[in-house]
Amino acid sequence: MQKYFFEFRQLIKIGIPIFGSQLSYALMGTTDTIIAGRASANDLAGLAVGTAFSNTVWFFFTGIIFAVTPIVAQLYGAKKFLEIGKKLREILWVAAALGLLMAFIFFNMNIIIDLLPIKSSITSITIDYLKAVSIGWFFVTIFTCLRCYSEGMTYTKPVFYIAFAGVLLNIPLDLIFVYGYFGAPKLGGVGCGIATSIVSFIMMISIFVYINISERYKKTKPFFEFTLPSLATTKEVFKLGLPIGLGIFIELSMFSGAAIILSVLGEIVVAGHSIAINIASLFFMVPLAIGLASSTRVGNLIGERNPKQAKVASTSTIILCMMGALMNSVIIILFGSYIVGLYTTEIPVLELAISLIFFAAIFQLPDGIQMGALGSLRGYKDTFIPMILLLISYWIFAMPIGYYLTNFGFGNPYGAKGMWFGMIIGLTIFSFLSIFRLRWIMNSKIRKVLKKGLLPL
Repeated sequence: MQKYFFEFRQLIKIGIPIFGSQLSYALMGTTDTIIAGRASANDLAGLAVGTAFSNTVWFFFTGIIFAVTPIVAQLYGAKKFLEIGKKLREILWVAAALGLLMAFIFFNMNIIIDLLPIKSSITSITIDYLKAVSIGWFFVTIFTCLRCYSEGMTYTKPVFYIAFAGVLLNIPLDLIFVYGYFGAPKLGGVGCGIATSIVSFIMMISIFVYINISERYKKTKPFFEFTLPSLATTKEVFKLGLPIGLGIFIELSMFSGAAIILSVLGEIVVAGHSIAINIASLFFMVPLAIGLASSTRVGNLIGERNPKQAKVASTSTIILCMMGALMNSVIIILFGSYIVGLYTTEIPVLELAISLIFFAAIFQLPDGIQMGALGSLRGYKDTFIPMILLLISYWIFAMPIGYYLTNFGFGNPYGAKGMWFGMIIGLTIFSFLSIFRLRWIMNSKIRKVLKKGLLPL
């Protein structure tokens, strides 16, 4: 049990700053929504459409960059410090290329948006917002690469401090550019894009400067010399990261698909569902932080050639995620109606959201387990098979079952509840599949090391 308690402490030590960072990123989006919403309904709608497009594309691309964490974590565990610095310099070329590609996509997104059956008063804001934020996503991509480098070596606090400072800076910048304070142009929702780009640039520069002046990073010599792009490293990043990015896209598409399926049922259903899914997502940050911490911890142990302790760390991750998910479920059940009341005062929407909040509580356990397993699998550099399992669970089971129950049910259509049944079924299937995959990988890694005679029986 001492081994497990030791791993609990390690995961919490790494995970708490990650939780703070994730919460900070979410609060930036919340700030944008609140300030743009108070400008006008059109500004809020334009921002919402723009955010939906940008987040989907960004999460796919940033998933590729997430490969940096297990790469660095394993090298750090193996004490190959100079190789870490070299890898970082080579991967920064990949991050810069992906960031430029994203900036180009967002700047020219009007080609797609103009084809959508949305009012021009909304799409004009969306298009200008995406152009304003396009350069910001380039800075965020570089920041994410440096962030994953830092987190892979267990240095998660600096990332949190910078992310939290970004939240605080985002508030006055939003106010200045949305409402036109201090002589700035009054840009409405588009001003949020300007603010995001400025904050992203400052965050990127801040982490770059901190890495250069802090003693703890100097053993990796990250920027002591110039390194050209490496084809081998680029292949490694895409081999690990592309399945992560596609997996995130598959998961996001399930939530987007659910909203589309429910959209035909009217605005009350869509609003109630959106509130419930937003609450579920906020509480999900607890297992998300633990899962991301596990990616670092397991990677470090694999680099140390200590697969037995990596197995303990992976098991500890699942246990912690389950405990966090159960705590979330209890809080949602006890205080769900009060939490929903913070989102809306419209009685029909309120009643529907409260009825769905019970599903959000059930949602927590399989969602937490799968995040713990996914994080550990990334630490083992196992990303392709989990992506296939996500595809099977969400697109073959969750979406079709949810669609059927929503529109037909067993005798009567289940409405919004049917979609939640489908999502919970899909998540449950994936949580079991990911646990089985993790067990196979853990035992396989131990067998390989035993076979090489590097681990005592």
